[in-house]
Amino acid sequence: MLDLSLPSLITGIITLVIAFTVHEFAHAWTADQLGDDTPRLNGRLTLNPLAHLDPLGSLLLLLFGFGWAKPVPVNPYTLRRRTPAGMMLVAAAGPLSNLLLAIVAALPFRMGLIYPFAPSSRFIPSASAFLIGFIGTNLILLFFNLIPIFPLDGEKVLKYFLPLSGQETLSRIRPYGQLILLGLIFMGRFVGLDLLGVLVRAPAETVLSLLVL
Repeated sequence: MLDLSLPSLITGIITLVIAFTVHEFAHAWTADQLGDDTPRLNGRLTLNPLAHLDPLGSLLLLLFGFGWAKPVPVNPYTLRRRTPAGMMLVAAAGPLSNLLLAIVAALPFRMGLIYPFAPSSRFIPSASAFLIGFIGTNLILLFFNLIPIFPLDGEKVLKYFLPLSGQETLSRIRPYGQLILLGLIFMGRFVGLDLLGVLVRAPAETVLSLLVL
């Protein structure tokens, strides 16, 4: 059931601002380091959330656990001149930044400074509840973005490692990527076949337990 309590909303809003901003900044910074100034010219080489957040994508993440930010524009030809793996590295940087955020947020638990499952007050989340929500959301973003379907980062990561025939298959599927993702979301909610739960929530919960407990 959707939790619209004030502590949960505070946790969700702060988390999505940080997680989306760092994710998109990681894309922009990596592209910039590989010689592509497109993100810089478009004002995306910044940690200002206003440059990265998409209103609808942020709302959907807050309400349903899946959402998006504004994609960072990059020039693949500039990247390839520097390294054939350029697009793959730029794509992978976003999910990896969410993994890094989750690991850093788990340190207080691993160091014994905070204990899991401390209850929140009526108005403010406890440090434990906030960090667990923060870690969980970043892990969901990690695994969701690694799904190899356009427009998610996982498609570009997988494409780099596939032979030419596999790359051509991904290219043929590409125009239908958003419809496939919508189908996966609706299948879980209305048909009972929760593939996203298997691909995203289950591994996120497993890694959350490993990081926190």
